[in-house]
Amino acid sequence: MNIRKYIVSRFTTLVPPMIVPDNPITLLRMLNRQQTAFFLVALSAWTLDAFDFFAVTLNVIEIAKTYNKTVSDITWGITVTLMLRSVGAIIFGSAGDRFGRKWPFIVNIVFYATVEIGTGFCRTYAEFLGVRALFGVAMGGIYGNCATTALEDAPIAARGLLSGLLQQGYALGYLLAAALNMAITNNQPYRWRALFWLAGGLPLLVALWRIFLPETQTFLRVKEARAAGTSVDGVNHDVSAMRAFIGSIRPTLVHHWPTLIYLVLMMTGFNFLSHGSQDLYPTFLGSQLMFSGGLVTIATVVANCGAIVGGTLIGYFSSFFGRRLSILVVLIVGAALIPAYLLPKDASIMAGAFFQQLCVQGAWGVVPIHLMELAPVQFRSFAVGTSYQLGNLISSASSTIEATVGQRFPLHTSSNTSGNHQFDYGKVMAIFLACTYSYLFIIILFGPEKRNNNNLTESDTNNVDDSIKENNLPSELPQIPECTETTTTTQTHVSSL
Repeated sequence: MNIRKYIVSRFTTLVPPMIVPDNPITLLRMLNRQQTAFFLVALSAWTLDAFDFFAVTLNVIEIAKTYNKTVSDITWGITVTLMLRSVGAIIFGSAGDRFGRKWPFIVNIVFYATVEIGTGFCRTYAEFLGVRALFGVAMGGIYGNCATTALEDAPIAARGLLSGLLQQGYALGYLLAAALNMAITNNQPYRWRALFWLAGGLPLLVALWRIFLPETQTFLRVKEARAAGTSVDGVNHDVSAMRAFIGSIRPTLVHHWPTLIYLVLMMTGFNFLSHGSQDLYPTFLGSQLMFSGGLVTIATVVANCGAIVGGTLIGYFSSFFGRRLSILVVLIVGAALIPAYLLPKDASIMAGAFFQQLCVQGAWGVVPIHLMELAPVQFRSFAVGTSYQLGNLISSASSTIEATVGQRFPLHTSSNTSGNHQFDYGKVMAIFLACTYSYLFIIILFGPEKRNNNNLTESDTNNVDDSIKENNLPSELPQIPECTETTTTTQTHVSSL
């Protein structure tokens, strides 16, 4: 009966509440100074993290020449980075849930900044791979703590807009890296190394900024709930925060394991969508459509501009029309735009690239807040970061899959091309995207939603109570302020899944 009720509710809960949305300026004015600072510091850290990552992808050929290696050898540095991001998500996510959003976040930023600066000093290829492996660990930890810092204290109505803006820090990081790469790399004697030194120096300013900001109010309430004391026989017994944290792990996992599995499956689909639509696209433009390097760069920039617009708009509307409904709509539109993204043979394809990435990153714009609302609050940083990075790890082979399958579709070499074989990457990408859109549509349609969920839910409080009983901890918890805003009937209890 519960399963049947849940499946039926997946359709009935898609009906939007028909709330007239406030304009973005009004929503942003809801933030106080502290909440604004939290969001800006998180956005800056996420943007510069992406900048550091793309510093390699934009200089693959130059780095290969420096170490006298092939391009494929250097791309191993990118692969190693992607593979180890899950390790960083587990380490820094757990630290963020145990010690707070502030100091693990600062340590994480200093870590990836130091490693990025060290990349510019690598003398051998082995050193380069080792340093990029460390960067993968550092990069993997930043997403969860950025999302929690930016969103968990924010006003409910503004969270969707902030989610969309935060997610587009990745696209902003690419644009920043592309612009500074053009301005710096070829205009001084240190070449690509100078870009890495700059990329590592800027995040240190963000870490310094975060030092002067306090801990988030949401985490302070969780900390109080874990470390609460009570009077027994006239003696006050205090519970160590570590003991309460460890004691809450098992009951939280028992209660929330279906949601944690769902989050990984969902993020696998999202990462397949972004990597499948982006990674091989420059190769498709240059190899199959014979675009010049400059035209490929312009097309990529146009696509990223579409991503920024889409992520911001869809994230904004998701607060009023629902997280799942907003994602489902742009998935349908994005699937319909696949021909416009891949079939044109001239510069008009940029229009298709703009609107396709508007849909892809429009769906992504809802991801940070959707993850935050579904994740158990005791392990919010861990759940958000780890599910994101595990999905990224599973999907990291997407470009390899597309390139391998593409070899099954060779093109006839024309007179104005090189003698090398060419492949129909456009056809492969179209098939890949269609499959990914279908998978993600099903995952989102039948998944849970807790739109505008605030702070500790009833089930989260029960988990703390269970951990206290099982570990002989004091049972009295401090009162946690309840949200004055009520959630809508579209929210579904996690245990229903």
